[in-house]
Amino acid sequence: MLRISRHSPTHSRRTPLRTLAAAAALLSLAFTCAALPHSGAAAAEPRTADGTQSTAPRTPQVPAGVTAGVAVFDRQTGTFTEQLNASASFRSASVVKLLLALDFLWNRSPADIPDADRARLDAMLRSSQDSAANHYWSTYGGPAIADRMITRLGLVDTAPPPAGYEGYWGYTAISARDTVKIYRHILELAPADVRDFIMQRLRQSTRCASDSFDQHFGVAAAFNRPWAVKQGWSAFSAKGTCGPGSSTSARTQAGSAAPATGAAGVDLSRPALHTTGTVGTGDRSIVAVLTLHPDGTSYGRAYTDLGRLTRSLHVPGGTAPTGTWYGTWGSDVAVRNDPALGDNLLTRLPAGVDVLVGCQKKGQAVSVPPYTNDWWAYLPQYGGYVTNIYISHPDNQLPDVPLCTEQH
Repeated sequence: MLRISRHSPTHSRRTPLRTLAAAAALLSLAFTCAALPHSGAAAAEPRTADGTQSTAPRTPQVPAGVTAGVAVFDRQTGTFTEQLNASASFRSASVVKLLLALDFLWNRSPADIPDADRARLDAMLRSSQDSAANHYWSTYGGPAIADRMITRLGLVDTAPPPAGYEGYWGYTAISARDTVKIYRHILELAPADVRDFIMQRLRQSTRCASDSFDQHFGVAAAFNRPWAVKQGWSAFSAKGTCGPGSSTSARTQAGSAAPATGAAGVDLSRPALHTTGTVGTGDRSIVAVLTLHPDGTSYGRAYTDLGRLTRSLHVPGGTAPTGTWYGTWGSDVAVRNDPALGDNLLTRLPAGVDVLVGCQKKGQAVSVPPYTNDWWAYLPQYGGYVTNIYISHPDNQLPDVPLCTEQH
């Protein structure tokens, strides 16, 4: 985030041009077709009985076109299990909100802060609210906050926003290894009440951010709880689709257009998506995955690529959720409380995103000419269903997904 003061029975799933005429039908179903479906599921990842990866490679699998900085630190052994471009600086987007919170709480006890600040910090850490970040950045010195925290925490790759863009907190430079150092400070050096205040809110991360973007990507999707996350995203032109309400336009920073690069060559223009946080009992592993994507990459594509990269990592203490990952097609695809159309909308998926399918069951038949399907996929990470029409597989019923039990 970078904003501041910002089945088809026998038909081929390759949709022919004639299906463009079905746009009205899609709208009536609260789905908007924006991409062609793809045959085949996303590559399934073998699991052991306890849900851990069994044969996944032990090196980061970076999708084509993605620039990544990765660091995974095992607090139990005191060693890094993954490092890839760990010292490379990226614009922080909303990951800098960790530094804003730490700076404000540096000489304060959470018990003594005013109610207004408690509410702002809650929203900033749980739902990545930008107006709260704007408040702390503008009230407490802007770039001076970054300078203070660099000195206090001994950060080596972090830098304030470049000259001319001092008001843009999301342009603060940060690296994967500095992100690990920030979390280690919170967990190991900060006063206990500050540690607990910040980590509790990161554990309560809301799926829908305050700008209606779905922020449960990366760490939040790749591993079962317990986890705690602070995510970041920037320069996506799409609308936020998260939640049962209407989509919210993506916000951009006020002022002139961003330069292509900032200090030390930090890229300020390509779409950025970052996942950071802790995984496992006792916050065993600290994970930082910072990524840049080609110009024009959709939020759903970046969400998917970051997810695949995160799932390839060796993260001690982390267990993978049960299910099979599948691609989806279309935009504004609805996730519903029940396997039927109606007044039961939970949220909408980012366009073309991978989803974890836990089970499937028959429900109301859905028609999107030339397709009709009465099978629905249950998405355990959303607690709801999508029609199998929008799962990227040629069959109505997914062949490797079990039937749902009655509790679903």
